[in-house]
Amino acid sequence: MNESHRIQTLFTDLYHGHPWLDVTLQDTLSQITPEQAAQRPIKNGNTIWEIVNHIISWRENVLKRVQGEVIQTPSNNYIVKIEDDSDEAWRQTLDALETTQKEWLYFLSTFNEADFINEYPVNKLTYYQHIHGIIQHDAYHLGQIVLLAKMVKY
Repeated sequence: MNESHRIQTLFTDLYHGHPWLDVTLQDTLSQITPEQAAQRPIKNGNTIWEIVNHIISWRENVLKRVQGEVIQTPSNNYIVKIEDDSDEAWRQTLDALETTQKEWLYFLSTFNEADFINEYPVNKLTYYQHIHGIIQHDAYHLGQIVLLAKMVKY
């Protein structure tokens, strides 16, 4: 198995497979209603929905980076208040997350492993570090989502 395939497996497991940490993005988010996703159980904290949008935006950002594009990260760090908390808007958010999953898996299936050593010019981190970093980012925020879900369900 090559490294790109191993990384694809990590992405897949964390999204809807069988990761070591035993929770996945898809399973966790499928149990959350739009109303729960929009709740702010911690004053000045983020909602589940805001975190999911943040995950989506960072997945898109890092994918562009490892495709050679230099990206300007906004000062809000992709944390934006939810304006539309309808069922349809929540479905669209979950669909957007699914789209980023498919885009990452496609990218990894076509990625030239010699490019792992390429550096992103802004922070001098390699593409390899960026790719593993976005998986770590997803896992970090999944932990937050799991805790927030417990707060909004009870």
